[in-house]
Amino acid sequence: MTQIKFGTSGWRGILCDEFTLENVRVVTQAIADYLHDQGLTEKGVVVGYDARFMGKDFARETVRVLAGAGIKAYLCNRDTPTPVISHELIRRQAAGAINFTASHNPYDYNGIKFSPAWGGPALPETTGDIEKRANAMLGEIVFKDMPLDEADRKGLFEEIDPREDYFTTLRGLIDFAAIEKSGIKVAVNPLFGSGRGYLDRLLREAGVDIVTMNDHLDPYFGGEPPEPAEAHIQDFIELIRSDAAINLGVATDGDADRFGIVDSDGSYIEPNYILALLFDYMIRTKGMKGNAARSVATSHLIDAVAAFHGVDVLETPVGFKFIGEYISENKILIGGEESAGLSIQGHVPEKDGILACLMVAEMVAVEKKSLRQLLNDLYSRVGEIYTKRINIRLSSDVEGGLPAKFANPPKQIGGRDVVQVIQIDGNKYLFDDGSWMLFRKSGTEPVVRLYSEAKTEGRMKELLDLGQKFILD
Repeated sequence: MTQIKFGTSGWRGILCDEFTLENVRVVTQAIADYLHDQGLTEKGVVVGYDARFMGKDFARETVRVLAGAGIKAYLCNRDTPTPVISHELIRRQAAGAINFTASHNPYDYNGIKFSPAWGGPALPETTGDIEKRANAMLGEIVFKDMPLDEADRKGLFEEIDPREDYFTTLRGLIDFAAIEKSGIKVAVNPLFGSGRGYLDRLLREAGVDIVTMNDHLDPYFGGEPPEPAEAHIQDFIELIRSDAAINLGVATDGDADRFGIVDSDGSYIEPNYILALLFDYMIRTKGMKGNAARSVATSHLIDAVAAFHGVDVLETPVGFKFIGEYISENKILIGGEESAGLSIQGHVPEKDGILACLMVAEMVAVEKKSLRQLLNDLYSRVGEIYTKRINIRLSSDVEGGLPAKFANPPKQIGGRDVVQVIQIDGNKYLFDDGSWMLFRKSGTEPVVRLYSEAKTEGRMKELLDLGQKFILD
């Protein structure tokens, strides 16, 4: 029987294989038992789901199990973005949130993401506890459920619409007047996901000229993974290239916690660059001050911005839960990951692709420049940095030898001294010229993810070659 395993952002599995109603009931009961032991059951749980197959069915089944355990559920009335669920959890001061989402994974996946009361993704000690409880109960009838009508009569079930309170918060964070005044035209692409009716509605209500695509419900996500990466949004890029009046393209993933940004000429702008641009904009133009946090795999361009403005950068393992913890403790101005997740001070400790897209729209409107122009301006102040990630597929022999290879870091690679080794998540080697490479083994397949970064494009490509040779030789 498949074991329950929470990854960097919850437990995910293929529908009808690992991810079944039976396993969902077991995991829900494990969460209920955890909340009982924490003494938090009186505060209730927010329950939501994204635009995937059976999301609403799974969510309603979870409500039944929670009610059977005597825990009230606040069920979102439609598919809902992950950051909106986090916002509602904090606003209600609930005990936690159970969110059915597989984020940017293909259509045949679903997942459960549990967020504790502080609003960010659960930290490893929490998910480890829930995992242990769930796996001990697999194959047994360990839960009792309650029909929804009975749960409603007993005050253990309430349907909610969390949108308006979330919109109110965003209106306090984003200068919509500046966006409208600029007269920019914005293309919006929610990728058939739960971001429908969020970016488009907020911008329209502010009087912004927008054009939308892929803004209807489709659990197949148009045949592509609902990830706003360049490879999956070619139709969006072509739309922007075909309309010279469009100044900016903004996209969100399946649960709207990740962002994708396209410049006015149809150029896809990597998330690493967006993080650094927004950090610089918040300090230089908006007059804000504070440190940043980034994952170990994220570009050091944000470090260069921090050094230029005299602030610090905190480095975390991969997984937004670690950055979210800094947000919740008010320790940083902005936090982000190279995988297109960010949040800011005063907002939810969770990735928010809707917020990110609106911040970019504000930056373009206020600065009156394209993103490429803004990036060139930034390079002129802090220096150029180039970054890239590739996947290295492993044979069984190579995979078996990796632990020993990583346990003994080299003193040199390609004739350059390794001046620092960072092992908070994978193996990151920093070189004497300021460049670096990072190896992270996939937890689900025989793949090593190789990241490289340097001050020139040639050196970046050289590191990719050296990194592949280091792994495969």
